[in-house]
Amino acid sequence: MVVLAYAMVYIVWGSTYFFIHKALVGFEPFMLGAFRFTVAGILMLGWCQLKGYKLFDWATVKGAGVTGLLLLFIDTGIIIWVEQFLASGLVAIMAASAAIWFVVLDKPKWGENFRSLPIIAGLFLGFTGVVMLFGDQVATATDAAQRQLNLNGMILLILGAIAWTAGSLYSKYFNASEKRSNTNSLVGTAWQMLIAGVAFSITAAIRGEAANFDVQSVPAEAWWSILYLIVFGSLIAYSSYIWLLKVRPATEVSTYAYVNPIVAVVLSLFLTDETITSVQITGLSIILLSVFLMNWDAYIKKDRSLPKIANRKLRSKPIMDRVRKDKNAPAGSIQLFKSKIELLSKLIK
Repeated sequence: MVVLAYAMVYIVWGSTYFFIHKALVGFEPFMLGAFRFTVAGILMLGWCQLKGYKLFDWATVKGAGVTGLLLLFIDTGIIIWVEQFLASGLVAIMAASAAIWFVVLDKPKWGENFRSLPIIAGLFLGFTGVVMLFGDQVATATDAAQRQLNLNGMILLILGAIAWTAGSLYSKYFNASEKRSNTNSLVGTAWQMLIAGVAFSITAAIRGEAANFDVQSVPAEAWWSILYLIVFGSLIAYSSYIWLLKVRPATEVSTYAYVNPIVAVVLSLFLTDETITSVQITGLSIILLSVFLMNWDAYIKKDRSLPKIANRKLRSKPIMDRVRKDKNAPAGSIQLFKSKIELLSKLIK
């Protein structure tokens, strides 16, 4: 089950950039978001209703609203918008830089983060990778208008990464309230998607996308792509991510940030007419290295904890079990040890 959940988070999330690119053939950006998250939110709320979960809790809905707007409406909305003119592989690379903002914006962790040399090195490396990607987009633009469009897209992606980080941190510190309300985490996830879907719908209506939308003009490829985004991207992968956070260490789960951009770049190269430059590949490598360095302390702590856990388990075994397993111990010494243990037990009683 764990392996399957990781496959969903690794492969499916990485592939969503490609399928957004395909869905944009038939949907304008905010209509795409409206369809995807409204339908996914309704389906998940329906599932929660069937399971008998408590759906309406003000604290849960309020927290889900903030998280959903930051993660799904702002960040994912920016990704959808920017993929109209930037390669999906490049967008995925920039999305991986969100790890940088986790270090910068997680104030309770500042004391720990900024005393760590690997984290500081990773922070500088990450910014270097982002600057390289900015420079590449400016250098490869065909004219001034395209250069400005690319620059605006890159700036928006950074703002989106900041919004994703802010929403994730809010969700992290909000979880205590959610637990006190005894609400299933899937209910909060469903409200996040539904509220984001409503925000996308309102924006699509204001921009005239809803009025101009023609169902019959949407090609089959776009419908299949948005169906994939709803079922696999929003329902299965996102739910798998939430479940993995419960059963596996957060540091281990966060490794999706290494795999997603690689999957997106591979799909972009082989299944689209987009091109990935050597500078972009170098930028990707630098950003992935920076993410690794920024998680270095967590990896070290995890490795050091393994011998302690093993020793704790060994010490927790009943004393007599360990004595029985010692075949080299003389029979007399075992009997003497046993009698002393029985005497000590009587004294304690």
